[in-house]
Amino acid sequence: MGGVKFEQAMARLEAIVGELEKGELPLDESLKIFEEGIRLSKSCLKILEDAERKVEVLVQDKNGKKRLHAFSPDEEEDSSSS
Repeated sequence: MGGVKFEQAMARLEAIVGELEKGELPLDESLKIFEEGIRLSKSCLKILEDAERKVEVLVQDKNGKKRLHAFSPDEEEDSSSS
C-alpha cells in the first residue's frame, strides 16, 4: 500500500461501500471499486496486525520483564486505580 495511511484507507473504504450501496454504478465499475476495496481492507488488516504486535511487545509484567500480552481495557482501569 506504500505510504497510504490507515485513516486514508478507511475513508476510501467507506466511500467505496457508499458507492456500492447506492447501486447506481455499471457492473464493470462496481467490480473495479470492489477489487480496490478488497485490497484496501487487506492492507488495513495488515496495519492493524502490525500495530497489535507492537503493543504486545511493549507490555511488561510487574517485574519489568517484557511478555506477550493482549491489551485489555479492564486491566488498564485496574492498574490505574491501584
